[in-house]
Amino acid sequence: MRRREFIALLGSAAATWPLAARAQPAANAPVVTVINARNADAAAALAAEFRKGLSQSGFTEGRDVVVEYHWLDGHYETLAAILDDAVRRHVAVIATPANTPGSLAAKAATSTIPVVFGVSEDPVPLGLVASLARPGGNVTGINFFASEIDAKRLGLMHELLPKAKRLAVLLNPANPSTTNATVKALADAAPGLGLELLYFKASNAAEIDAAFVAIVDAKADALFVAPDGYFASRSAQLAALATRDRIPTSDFVSDAAAAGLLMSYGTSVPDVFRQAAIYTGSILKGVKPADLPVLQSSKFEFILNLQTARSLGIDIPPTLLARADAVIE
Repeated sequence: MRRREFIALLGSAAATWPLAARAQPAANAPVVTVINARNADAAAALAAEFRKGLSQSGFTEGRDVVVEYHWLDGHYETLAAILDDAVRRHVAVIATPANTPGSLAAKAATSTIPVVFGVSEDPVPLGLVASLARPGGNVTGINFFASEIDAKRLGLMHELLPKAKRLAVLLNPANPSTTNATVKALADAAPGLGLELLYFKASNAAEIDAAFVAIVDAKADALFVAPDGYFASRSAQLAALATRDRIPTSDFVSDAAAAGLLMSYGTSVPDVFRQAAIYTGSILKGVKPADLPVLQSSKFEFILNLQTARSLGIDIPPTLLARADAVIE
């Protein structure tokens, strides 16, 4: 093991309130609209990272820039109304970090207001930018590879659970772009690992509960949670159900392993928020989105929950433990 860390959620929901409500900004302060699929209670640390990125760019939220946070709590259907309002008021920047559906909707909503996205897939095939180096138009941002590393996460899960053959996959149908990318990646990788994939869908808390009942009835050996902003805010629920039903579970976000799931593998979502805010600050200073190349996350974290492994009677191979970036004990 290189190091052992306990990872915990930071902050409180109050940190997600727009600072415009707590301070008096300058009369001509630009307005930034931030949209993400998580719920407000699970987003405090992300709002803090966005503020940090703005600060690194020379802006203090609530004084010389107003940030309006919209935490969707999985209600992707509200995107149109939020974006219509932002476009009508001609806000300075629309930021959609870690939100592929929001990024696509923002691109479709305006060709003039700068958009800073954070998407889990290659933004070129998505139609967001012309190229990574030269985005063109009014859109740029960060690709954080959540969907593009699905096959890698599946491989790690297979190493951890070599006897598992029937693998449940939890998908959010309200996030079709990411869902389709996950289905394709897993369908390509599973045969070589000898895995049978069983797909289950959920887009709210009640449907997640129902999905776990169906997963148990299907006698799945383990669960792969597809990357999704709403699922990321339901880590506590997912962990409680996985513990209740004794289902070894893998997720993309580190919050999930901290909450009690067996493992996670992915990039840092808080860092996506910070980087999106830095790009937002550059745009507020006059840089055009077309001149800001798309960033790509380069740090991936593999986290194992040793306490969960013990409770499930799983012996983690020493070679896999040595590769973990963090082990929760």
